[in-house]
Amino acid sequence: MPGVQTTTAVAERTTPVELSAIGQALAILGDRWVLLILQRAFLLRVRTFAGWRDELGISESVLASRLKELLAHGILTTAAYRNGRTRNEYRLTDRGLDLWSLLVAIHSWERDWTDRPLPPLVHDVCGRDVRAYLACGGCREGMTARDTRTVRGPLATFARVGLPRQHRRTIATRTDFIGYCPDSMEILGDRWSTSVLAAAFLGARRFGDFQTELGIAPSVLTDRLRRFVELGVFQLGGGNYRLTERGLAFFKVFAFLVSWAQRELPAPAGSELTITHHSCGAALTPVLLCSDCGGKLERREVHFIT
Repeated sequence: MPGVQTTTAVAERTTPVELSAIGQALAILGDRWVLLILQRAFLLRVRTFAGWRDELGISESVLASRLKELLAHGILTTAAYRNGRTRNEYRLTDRGLDLWSLLVAIHSWERDWTDRPLPPLVHDVCGRDVRAYLACGGCREGMTARDTRTVRGPLATFARVGLPRQHRRTIATRTDFIGYCPDSMEILGDRWSTSVLAAAFLGARRFGDFQTELGIAPSVLTDRLRRFVELGVFQLGGGNYRLTERGLAFFKVFAFLVSWAQRELPAPAGSELTITHHSCGAALTPVLLCSDCGGKLERREVHFIT
Protein backbone atom coordinates (compact mmCIF):
# COMPACT_ATOMS: atom_id res chain seq x y z
CA MET A 1 0.00 0.00 0.00
CA PRO A 2 1.31 3.47 -0.77
CA GLY A 3 1.94 6.21 1.76
CA VAL A 4 -0.21 9.26 2.40
CA GLN A 5 -1.92 10.61 -0.67
CA THR A 6 -4.03 13.73 -1.08
CA THR A 7 -6.74 14.70 -3.51
CA THR A 8 -8.23 18.07 -4.34
CA ALA A 9 -11.26 16.85 -6.29
CA VAL A 10 -13.54 15.56 -3.58
CA ALA A 11 -16.86 14.12 -4.69
CA GLU A 12 -19.94 14.40 -2.54
CA ARG A 13 -19.72 11.59 0.01
CA THR A 14 -22.10 9.83 2.34
CA THR A 15 -19.39 8.49 4.68
CA PRO A 16 -18.08 10.61 7.55
CA VAL A 17 -14.76 12.34 6.90
CA GLU A 18 -13.32 11.09 10.20
CA LEU A 19 -13.04 7.61 8.72
CA SER A 20 -9.71 6.50 7.34
CA ALA A 21 -9.50 6.23 3.56
CA ILE A 22 -9.52 2.44 3.91
CA GLY A 23 -12.59 2.61 6.14
CA GLN A 24 -14.38 4.68 3.52
CA ALA A 25 -13.37 2.26 0.76
CA LEU A 26 -14.74 -0.68 2.76
CA ALA A 27 -17.99 1.20 3.26
CA ILE A 28 -18.26 1.92 -0.46
CA LEU A 29 -17.03 -1.35 -1.98
CA GLY A 30 -17.84 -3.89 0.75
CA ASP A 31 -21.07 -4.98 -0.90
CA ARG A 32 -21.63 -7.70 -3.48
CA TRP A 33 -24.12 -5.76 -5.52
CA VAL A 34 -21.77 -2.79 -5.80
CA LEU A 35 -18.96 -5.08 -6.95
CA LEU A 36 -21.23 -6.82 -9.46
CA ILE A 37 -22.48 -3.48 -10.83
CA LEU A 38 -18.88 -2.34 -11.36
CA GLN A 39 -17.90 -5.69 -12.83
CA ARG A 40 -20.67 -5.52 -15.41
CA ALA A 41 -19.73 -1.93 -16.24
CA PHE A 42 -16.16 -3.02 -17.04
CA LEU A 43 -16.78 -6.49 -18.46
CA LEU A 44 -19.92 -5.89 -20.53
CA ARG A 45 -19.95 -2.06 -20.67
CA VAL A 46 -23.38 -1.93 -19.06
CA ARG A 47 -24.41 1.69 -18.63
CA THR A 48 -28.17 1.77 -18.12
CA PHE A 49 -30.48 1.04 -15.21
CA ALA A 50 -32.37 -1.51 -17.29
CA GLY A 51 -29.12 -3.11 -18.41
CA TRP A 52 -27.99 -3.84 -14.84
CA ARG A 53 -31.48 -4.85 -13.77
CA ASP A 54 -31.80 -7.39 -16.57
CA GLU A 55 -28.22 -8.66 -16.39
CA LEU A 56 -28.11 -9.16 -12.62
CA GLY A 57 -31.74 -9.90 -11.81
CA ILE A 58 -31.49 -7.28 -9.08
CA SER A 59 -34.57 -5.57 -7.62
CA GLU A 60 -35.12 -2.02 -8.82
CA SER A 61 -35.04 -0.60 -5.29
CA VAL A 62 -31.70 -2.24 -4.47
CA LEU A 63 -30.21 -1.21 -7.81
CA ALA A 64 -31.41 2.37 -7.38
CA SER A 65 -29.84 2.62 -3.91
CA ARG A 66 -26.48 1.24 -5.09
CA LEU A 67 -26.33 3.51 -8.13
CA LYS A 68 -27.19 6.49 -5.92
CA GLU A 69 -24.26 5.65 -3.65
CA LEU A 70 -21.84 5.20 -6.55
CA LEU A 71 -22.92 8.60 -7.88
CA ALA A 72 -22.50 10.20 -4.45
CA HIS A 73 -18.97 8.84 -4.12
CA GLY A 74 -17.92 10.09 -7.55
CA ILE A 75 -17.45 6.61 -9.02
CA LEU A 76 -20.28 6.98 -11.54
CA THR A 77 -21.72 10.04 -13.25
CA THR A 78 -24.81 10.46 -15.41
CA ALA A 79 -24.90 11.56 -19.04
CA ALA A 80 -27.83 12.10 -21.39
CA TYR A 81 -28.20 10.07 -24.57
CA ARG A 82 -30.85 9.71 -27.28
CA ASN A 83 -32.77 6.48 -27.77
CA GLY A 84 -36.03 7.66 -29.28
CA ARG A 85 -36.21 10.07 -26.37
CA THR A 86 -33.59 11.55 -24.08
CA ARG A 87 -32.48 9.16 -21.36
CA ASN A 88 -29.70 9.07 -18.80
CA GLU A 89 -26.92 6.51 -18.69
CA TYR A 90 -24.29 5.92 -16.04
CA ARG A 91 -20.63 6.28 -16.93
CA LEU A 92 -17.53 5.52 -14.90
CA THR A 93 -15.65 8.62 -13.80
CA ASP A 94 -11.86 8.72 -13.63
CA ARG A 95 -12.19 7.62 -10.01
CA GLY A 96 -14.38 4.72 -11.10
CA LEU A 97 -12.14 3.76 -14.02
CA ASP A 98 -9.23 3.59 -11.61
CA LEU A 99 -10.90 0.55 -9.99
CA TRP A 100 -10.14 -1.58 -13.06
CA SER A 101 -6.91 -2.90 -11.51
CA LEU A 102 -8.81 -4.04 -8.40
CA LEU A 103 -11.30 -5.97 -10.54
CA VAL A 104 -8.52 -7.50 -12.68
CA ALA A 105 -6.73 -8.55 -9.48
CA ILE A 106 -9.96 -10.24 -8.30
CA HIS A 107 -10.28 -12.04 -11.65
CA SER A 108 -6.63 -13.11 -11.52
CA TRP A 109 -6.89 -14.49 -7.96
CA GLU A 110 -10.06 -16.41 -8.84
CA ARG A 111 -8.38 -17.96 -11.90
CA ASP A 112 -5.32 -18.92 -9.88
CA TRP A 113 -7.11 -20.43 -6.90
CA THR A 114 -10.35 -21.94 -8.24
CA ASP A 115 -11.21 -24.19 -11.17
CA ARG A 116 -14.08 -22.03 -12.43
CA PRO A 117 -14.06 -21.10 -16.12
CA LEU A 118 -13.57 -17.35 -16.35
CA PRO A 119 -13.23 -15.08 -19.39
CA PRO A 120 -9.66 -14.90 -20.71
CA LEU A 121 -7.86 -11.60 -20.17
CA VAL A 122 -5.94 -10.62 -23.30
CA HIS A 123 -2.96 -8.28 -23.20
CA ASP A 124 -3.23 -6.39 -26.48
CA VAL A 125 0.50 -5.63 -26.57
CA CYS A 126 1.53 -9.29 -26.82
CA GLY A 127 -1.83 -10.77 -27.83
CA ARG A 128 -1.73 -13.48 -25.16
CA ASP A 129 -4.19 -14.65 -22.53
CA VAL A 130 -2.41 -13.56 -19.36
CA ARG A 131 -2.39 -14.24 -15.65
CA ALA A 132 -1.78 -10.81 -14.16
CA TYR A 133 0.68 -10.82 -11.28
CA LEU A 134 1.45 -8.25 -8.60
CA ALA A 135 4.65 -6.21 -8.79
CA CYS A 136 6.18 -3.17 -7.15
CA GLY A 137 5.67 -0.07 -9.27
CA GLY A 138 9.09 1.23 -8.26
CA CYS A 139 11.36 -1.66 -9.20
CA ARG A 140 8.91 -3.82 -11.25
CA GLU A 141 9.83 -6.89 -9.22
CA GLY A 142 7.12 -9.50 -8.69
CA MET A 143 6.11 -9.73 -5.06
CA THR A 144 3.85 -11.22 -2.42
CA ALA A 145 2.66 -10.18 1.03
CA ARG A 146 5.81 -11.71 2.52
CA ASP A 147 7.93 -9.18 0.64
CA THR A 148 6.45 -6.19 2.45
CA ARG A 149 6.49 -4.37 5.77
CA THR A 150 3.51 -2.31 6.93
CA VAL A 151 3.68 0.80 9.12
CA ARG A 152 0.51 2.28 10.56
CA GLY A 153 -0.18 5.94 11.12
CA PRO A 154 -1.13 6.77 14.73
CA LEU A 155 -4.85 6.83 13.84
CA ALA A 156 -4.81 3.77 11.59
CA THR A 157 -6.96 1.58 13.82
CA PHE A 158 -9.38 -0.74 12.12
CA ALA A 159 -12.10 0.16 14.59
CA ARG A 160 -12.43 3.28 12.43
CA VAL A 161 -14.07 1.24 9.68
CA GLY A 162 -17.07 0.54 11.89
CA LEU A 163 -19.91 2.34 10.14
CA PRO A 164 -23.57 1.83 10.94
CA ARG A 165 -24.84 -1.05 8.83
CA GLN A 166 -25.84 0.36 5.46
CA HIS A 167 -27.27 -2.74 3.82
CA ARG A 168 -28.38 -6.18 4.76
CA ARG A 169 -25.69 -8.62 3.69
CA THR A 170 -26.78 -9.66 0.22
CA ILE A 171 -26.23 -12.95 -1.56
CA ALA A 172 -26.51 -13.13 -5.33
CA THR A 173 -28.85 -16.00 -6.10
CA ARG A 174 -27.38 -16.63 -9.55
CA THR A 175 -23.90 -18.03 -10.03
CA ASP A 176 -23.95 -18.18 -13.83
CA PHE A 177 -22.97 -14.56 -14.46
CA ILE A 178 -20.22 -14.27 -17.05
CA GLY A 179 -17.01 -13.77 -15.12
CA TYR A 180 -18.64 -14.16 -11.71
CA CYS A 181 -16.03 -14.69 -8.98
CA PRO A 182 -17.95 -16.22 -6.05
CA ASP A 183 -15.02 -16.92 -3.72
CA SER A 184 -13.72 -13.38 -4.12
CA MET A 185 -17.22 -12.01 -3.57
CA GLU A 186 -17.43 -14.07 -0.38
CA ILE A 187 -14.27 -12.38 0.87
CA LEU A 188 -15.08 -8.85 -0.32
CA GLY A 189 -18.86 -9.03 -0.28
CA ASP A 190 -19.34 -7.13 2.98
CA ARG A 191 -17.20 -4.65 4.89
CA TRP A 192 -16.62 -6.90 7.91
CA SER A 193 -15.22 -9.73 5.81
CA THR A 194 -12.78 -7.37 4.13
CA SER A 195 -11.86 -5.83 7.48
CA VAL A 196 -11.15 -9.26 9.01
CA LEU A 197 -8.83 -10.05 6.11
CA ALA A 198 -7.11 -6.67 6.45
CA ALA A 199 -6.52 -7.25 10.15
CA ALA A 200 -5.02 -10.66 9.35
CA PHE A 201 -2.56 -9.06 6.92
CA LEU A 202 -1.56 -6.71 9.75
CA GLY A 203 -0.84 -9.55 12.13
CA ALA A 204 -4.09 -10.38 13.96
CA ARG A 205 -4.19 -14.08 14.80
CA ARG A 206 -6.40 -14.76 17.81
CA PHE A 207 -10.12 -14.13 18.21
CA GLY A 208 -9.41 -11.41 20.75
CA ASP A 209 -6.92 -9.71 18.41
CA PHE A 210 -9.55 -9.38 15.69
CA GLN A 211 -12.17 -8.18 18.14
CA THR A 212 -9.85 -5.52 19.58
CA GLU A 213 -8.75 -4.35 16.13
CA LEU A 214 -12.20 -4.14 14.62
CA GLY A 215 -14.65 -3.47 17.43
CA ILE A 216 -16.75 -6.21 15.86
CA ALA A 217 -19.58 -8.10 17.56
CA PRO A 218 -18.47 -11.61 18.66
CA SER A 219 -21.26 -13.30 16.70
CA VAL A 220 -20.33 -11.48 13.48
CA LEU A 221 -16.64 -12.23 13.98
CA THR A 222 -17.36 -15.92 14.66
CA ASP A 223 -19.32 -16.12 11.40
CA ARG A 224 -16.62 -14.43 9.30
CA LEU A 225 -13.80 -16.53 10.77
CA ARG A 226 -15.76 -19.73 10.18
CA ARG A 227 -16.44 -18.76 6.56
CA PHE A 228 -12.78 -17.94 5.96
CA VAL A 229 -11.71 -21.31 7.33
CA GLU A 230 -14.26 -23.02 5.06
CA LEU A 231 -12.93 -21.04 2.09
CA GLY A 232 -9.37 -22.12 2.84
CA VAL A 233 -8.29 -18.52 3.46
CA PHE A 234 -7.55 -19.10 7.16
CA GLN A 235 -6.24 -22.18 8.93
CA LEU A 236 -7.17 -22.66 12.59
CA GLY A 237 -4.66 -24.22 14.93
CA GLY A 238 -3.88 -23.70 18.61
CA GLY A 239 -6.47 -20.95 18.82
CA ASN A 240 -4.75 -18.98 16.04
CA TYR A 241 -6.23 -18.07 12.67
CA ARG A 242 -3.36 -17.94 10.19
CA LEU A 243 -3.50 -16.99 6.53
CA THR A 244 -3.04 -19.96 4.21
CA GLU A 245 -1.18 -19.66 0.91
CA ARG A 246 -4.57 -19.07 -0.68
CA GLY A 247 -5.29 -16.28 1.78
CA LEU A 248 -1.85 -14.71 1.41
CA ALA A 249 -2.33 -14.61 -2.36
CA PHE A 250 -5.33 -12.33 -1.83
CA PHE A 251 -2.86 -9.63 -0.83
CA LYS A 252 -2.84 -8.74 -4.53
CA VAL A 253 -6.46 -7.61 -4.26
CA PHE A 254 -5.97 -5.99 -0.87
CA ALA A 255 -3.02 -3.93 -2.14
CA PHE A 256 -5.09 -2.38 -4.93
CA LEU A 257 -8.04 -1.72 -2.62
CA VAL A 258 -5.83 0.25 -0.23
CA SER A 259 -3.88 1.95 -3.00
CA TRP A 260 -7.13 3.21 -4.57
CA ALA A 261 -8.53 4.31 -1.21
CA GLN A 262 -5.48 6.29 -0.14
CA ARG A 263 -5.09 7.90 -3.54
CA GLU A 264 -8.73 8.83 -4.13
CA LEU A 265 -10.39 9.40 -0.75
CA PRO A 266 -9.62 12.22 1.71
CA ALA A 267 -8.94 11.14 5.28
CA PRO A 268 -7.54 12.48 8.56
CA ALA A 269 -3.77 12.85 8.74
CA GLY A 270 -2.24 9.90 10.54
CA SER A 271 -4.88 7.36 9.49
CA GLU A 272 -2.85 5.94 6.61
CA LEU A 273 -1.03 2.65 6.17
CA THR A 274 2.35 2.59 4.44
CA ILE A 275 3.53 -0.68 2.93
CA THR A 276 7.21 -0.85 2.07
CA HIS A 277 8.66 -3.26 -0.46
CA HIS A 278 11.66 -4.95 1.17
CA SER A 279 13.76 -5.31 -1.99
CA CYS A 280 13.85 -1.68 -3.07
CA GLY A 281 12.78 0.05 0.15
CA ALA A 282 10.09 2.08 -1.62
CA ALA A 283 6.54 2.61 -0.45
CA LEU A 284 4.49 0.17 -2.47
CA THR A 285 2.65 1.43 -5.51
CA PRO A 286 1.15 -1.82 -6.82
CA VAL A 287 1.05 -2.60 -10.53
CA LEU A 288 -0.04 -5.63 -12.53
CA LEU A 289 2.40 -7.22 -14.96
CA CYS A 290 1.74 -9.58 -17.86
CA SER A 291 2.70 -13.19 -17.15
CA ASP A 292 3.75 -13.63 -20.79
CA CYS A 293 5.73 -10.54 -21.81
CA GLY A 294 6.33 -8.97 -18.40
CA GLY A 295 4.90 -5.62 -19.50
CA LYS A 296 2.80 -3.44 -17.25
CA LEU A 297 -0.91 -3.96 -17.83
CA GLU A 298 -2.72 -0.74 -18.66
CA ARG A 299 -6.49 -0.37 -18.72
CA ARG A 300 -6.62 0.56 -22.43
CA GLU A 301 -4.31 -2.32 -23.39
CA VAL A 302 -6.27 -5.27 -21.98
CA HIS A 303 -9.68 -6.74 -22.74
CA PHE A 304 -11.77 -9.70 -21.68
CA ILE A 305 -13.09 -12.24 -24.19
CA THR A 306 -16.76 -12.80 -23.31
